Amino acid sequence: MTTRIDPQDMAGRPCSLSAALQIVGDRWALPAIREVMLGNHRFRQIARNTGAPTDRLAARLKALVESGVLERRPLPEDARYSGYYLTEAGRDLGGITRELIGWGDRWVVTAPPSRIRHRDHELVTHTVCETCGEQVHGEDVQREELTPGWDRSGPVQAP
Repeated sequence: MTTRIDPQDMAGRPCSLSAALQIVGDRWALPAIREVMLGNHRFRQIARNTGAPTDRLAARLKALVESGVLERRPLPEDARYSGYYLTEAGRDLGGITRELIGWGDRWVVTAPPSRIRHRDHELVTHTVCETCGEQVHGEDVQREELTPGWDRSGPVQAP
């Protein structure tokens, strides 16, 4: 990624979630990334399919390029024009977007507007620890604070 944020420079708890949301937390960022993931690389396609105001979308796409999530490159069908394409950092957002879609299907919309499929069936995922191969359950996960002066409850008071 082009943009890196020092977590200790952030207001509040140093956290990669807060830093990530500075890049993709804008109302139009993830819908724009979704469109590029679906193969829509032209600005007008992204604008039409997100419903974003074009001025805001242009600013958001520019910021996503500057942060290293998207890149601009010539369109294969007409090299006179550039399109938006995912970088490695952008492709790594695939799992997050699938999880947010699943959460939205379950808790937000009256009926899912689309379905994510894996070959001939609906995709159902679970998290597996890459180190030990076990399926991960929430009760088995804990957070270890690595930033000096912080613990789970917040800033540690000096004695």
